[in-house]
Amino acid sequence: MKRLLAWYLHISLVTRIFVGFILGSIVGAVLWIMTDEATVLRLVPFFSPFGTILINMLKMIVIPVIFLSLIVGASSLPLKKFGRIGGKVITWYLLTSLLAAIVGAILALLLNPGGGADLQGWEKLATALGSQTQELSQAAPTSKGFVAMLVNMFQNPFQALATGNFLSIIVFAILFGLAIRVSIEGTENSTAISIMEQMIALFTAARDVMFKLVDWILEYSPIGVFALSLINFGMYGPNIVGPYIKVTLGIVAGIFLMVFVVYSLLIFVVTRRSPYRVLKSIQEAMITAFITRSSAATLPVSMRVATDDLKIRNELVSFALPLGATINMDGVCVHLPMFAILAANMFGIELTTGSLVLLILTTVLASIGAGGVPGGSLMLLFLILESLGLDSTQVAVIVALALGINPILDMFETANNVTGDLICTLTVADTEKMIDNNQTGNLQTN
Repeated sequence: MKRLLAWYLHISLVTRIFVGFILGSIVGAVLWIMTDEATVLRLVPFFSPFGTILINMLKMIVIPVIFLSLIVGASSLPLKKFGRIGGKVITWYLLTSLLAAIVGAILALLLNPGGGADLQGWEKLATALGSQTQELSQAAPTSKGFVAMLVNMFQNPFQALATGNFLSIIVFAILFGLAIRVSIEGTENSTAISIMEQMIALFTAARDVMFKLVDWILEYSPIGVFALSLINFGMYGPNIVGPYIKVTLGIVAGIFLMVFVVYSLLIFVVTRRSPYRVLKSIQEAMITAFITRSSAATLPVSMRVATDDLKIRNELVSFALPLGATINMDGVCVHLPMFAILAANMFGIELTTGSLVLLILTTVLASIGAGGVPGGSLMLLFLILESLGLDSTQVAVIVALALGINPILDMFETANNVTGDLICTLTVADTEKMIDNNQTGNLQTN
């Protein structure tokens, strides 16, 4: 038994996760083909706890990781440097989101989803999924969502930590970290400076302890991945993409373009590194994001990859990646225009150049509120579709369509989101000389 365990642990974690995903997918597909839906539903309770445990363990640590990492990051950077770096990080995030929205809109116009669609069939689908659509409608942001988001940025920090209000946690943690840095740079009292530096050291130690928990959780992840994959493919099978093949392929193609063309060009042009080697270095985070469908839950893995594999300095990683997990949703920006143009085709809405530009800008702004959690893009559909002038019944039809294929699309979108976070952080780190050049030879171009 001891030899078997040693052999298992000797295999790389990425390989174990990938094998778990493949095996789970195969078993799930076989169940879907060989049995009926009732049988699959009876089997799901036996496997779902193993997948739920993985998701819950990741969620268990994500809020402490965000909170502690942002305090450490904001308090460790000198104020002048923080302002410049913070501006660069946010600019890169907005730029890649804009590029993703443009890619999504162009692909949607080329593929023309919904052209000649059987509207009656989609309306039946909306009726079948009506209860889920109604629940999403009640949870979705209204036309005042942006104002509400601004108000919710400033919330009781203990309430924010308890309820998982990521935006409020980020704002408080950054302000708290900056307050520590201001206190250090604004006094010459050596005792006060020493106390503040000890406080930073305490938060740093607590963050490092959380990263040790991440290592333990990741050792379990292949089992959780197997269970999650089995359930996804066992319950949905080809039905999850069959009726919506054009929309599905369009969104997946857009995400592949972002990862292998847009990001690769950014890597090569800005950092002069090999895109292939950089993407290979971050594959563990990409696979974890693909399986968990949550940028926030993947954050501990992303931070470990950034520091250990990309060799980016901790003070930048601790600031940029938690921020990206909340506001940088490039996969969502590919997703939303596809469904918006689908809706325009289905309901005869004429899209002018101006309305397309408005759609792209609205998509970028709406994506900031996606929240980094599984299925977050579904609620944003209400904002996007209402901006096109659709009524509630028409919106329900499109959201019902999205519900049918969202579990698969969400996997690709989240992998895109996390990849974008890491690439943007790498570009900023390279321009700010915040990479340990003695250890990054494996990322350099030949």
